[in-house]
Amino acid sequence: MDKIYIKTEFIKLQQALKLANIVGQGSDAKIIIQEGYVYVNDEKCTLRGKKLRNGDKVSVKGEVFDKNKDMEFTIASYDN
Repeated sequence: MDKIYIKTEFIKLQQALKLANIVGQGSDAKIIIQEGYVYVNDEKCTLRGKKLRNGDKVSVKGEVFDKNKDMEFTIASYDN
């Protein structure tokens, strides 16, 4: 599982999806979040402004992409 490193206390879900290169634009993130394809800590999340902190796990269902596998990453602080 990939890690996204942040220097701040939190990062918003929409920003994290862009940083992880899962989407190219915020509008793409908005769509997949609202459609229910994004999970935070194994719970469906439809809030694009959800604050992610160190240790949070994000997964995106693979059927959104032209891929057969889900994409996952965790948020990590540079301090860890």
